[in-house]
Amino acid sequence: MSARTHTSTRPLPTGVDTRLPWWALALPVAAFTVLLLLMAGPGGAHATAGDPGVGRVLEQIQQTLSL
Repeated sequence: MSARTHTSTRPLPTGVDTRLPWWALALPVAAFTVLLLLMAGPGGAHATAGDPGVGRVLEQIQQTLSL
């Protein structure tokens, strides 16, 4: 005579709740946008006078964002 094996009928836990609050995404996006605008602002042209490639990239980003 063999012993019965007990099987669990309750669902297994699926893990950690992965939903984020709205500010968990909004704050890093806002900080990145502010820093990018500070870099691409009119004061940034003097700092990049030695390297025209960086100045062109920042100018292109600024033009794209101002549309």
